[in-house]
Amino acid sequence: QVQLVESGGGLVQAGGSLRLSCSASGRTFSSRVMGWFRQAPGKGREFVAAVSRSAGSTYYADSVKGRFTISRDNANETVYLQMNSLKPEDTAVYYCASRPYEGGSVHYVGSYDYWGQGTQVTVSS
Repeated sequence: QVQLVESGGGLVQAGGSLRLSCSASGRTFSSRVMGWFRQAPGKGREFVAAVSRSAGSTYYADSVKGRFTISRDNANETVYLQMNSLKPEDTAVYYCASRPYEGGSVHYVGSYDYWGQGTQVTVSS
């Protein structure tokens, strides 16, 4: 069992920044790929970013590339999402997720077996 708890969401003006955190407990954090997804009202859950077990590889959706940075601290079992130059279209509930293996498509929602409860990010224009 893996428990994931997100924090750091809030209301920010367009162009601003937020840093999301996701604290994990349970199975060995360093053995799992970690990802961030988001879901806007009336839309499906979409991939935002992912980081490999050792943080040697990172992956981003085209919509956030160059603005968001994913990182992880295996010693403290935490994954972060630094979000800069935020846009109103970034408004969504952001979810942290975990999966047990490298390889395959990190963009695929169904490949993640544990999810956090989500944190709301609202970007005003």
